[in-house]
Amino acid sequence: MIPLAISLADLQAAGRRIAPHLRHTPLLDAGPLPGGEPGSRLTLKLENLQVTGSFKARGATNKVLSLPPEQAARGLVTASGGNHGLGVAFAGRLAGSSVTIYLPANVPPAKAAKLERWGARVVWEGEVWDDANRAALEAASREGLTYVHPFADREVIAGQGTVGLEILADAPETDLAVVAIGGGGLISGVATTIRHLRPGTRVVGVEPTGAAKIHDSLRAGRVVELAAVSTAANTLAPRRSDEMNFEIIRETVEGVVLVTDEEMREAARWLWFEAGIAAELSGAAAIAALFSGRMSLSGIRSACAIVCGAGTDGLV
Repeated sequence: MIPLAISLADLQAAGRRIAPHLRHTPLLDAGPLPGGEPGSRLTLKLENLQVTGSFKARGATNKVLSLPPEQAARGLVTASGGNHGLGVAFAGRLAGSSVTIYLPANVPPAKAAKLERWGARVVWEGEVWDDANRAALEAASREGLTYVHPFADREVIAGQGTVGLEILADAPETDLAVVAIGGGGLISGVATTIRHLRPGTRVVGVEPTGAAKIHDSLRAGRVVELAAVSTAANTLAPRRSDEMNFEIIRETVEGVVLVTDEEMREAARWLWFEAGIAAELSGAAAIAALFSGRMSLSGIRSACAIVCGAGTDGLV
């Protein structure tokens, strides 16, 4: 077995570091597991109720609060599909740092406005996250800012892994975790936590059919960059992940299920009508995968789907 890049001590330290600032989000019993065996249950980890509306505040806060004060004081910069930028803006406020967020054109204007309300400077660059990220890296070099990667960073991954710590604390019987994949930070952290604490639990990733970068990378046996992405779930739409995330995912994740945008919309509508939960498309991806029937639920007694982000784009 390949040693995991993030230790249990790293995950526990992240939990202690962010606990005074972030929420231990609810785990909702959503009833029988769709398509599961009799008696099996589905729980929802409601990260849409996290500070800033998504799990991204966890990784960003752990990273920024891990920085030497003089490094944070130089100012923070990143590129984002929206949610990571909000997390960095929140963490920057905690640290007293200025924050610049580069956004691609596929980010909804409402998220840009929310970033500005958190005090961040917003710069629009390119069509997709990868374009904005190149500009953010150039700005970090040019202006001496501290760059905060949204997924390929040990402290960020450890922060996202605290979602897994909470799931297993609240429902230790969980034997399947279903996790949406954007760049791969959330699933890297959650799967690492589960491997450390409950290695028999299955972890399955979910990507849009129009942004299948990890799915295709696992098939190729290496990190691949998509020629283009075509999904309305912009927070799941980098063209490329990173070697760090790919290696963790290859070691700890069973596989990746692909879902369509319409399947995510149907799942978002189900969340709204069933439980009054307003989830963006990415936030409904895990539910869409369970509803799709494309994964085996044999032997599963307690499945957890992470509702990773708030929004209303899935309801229109």
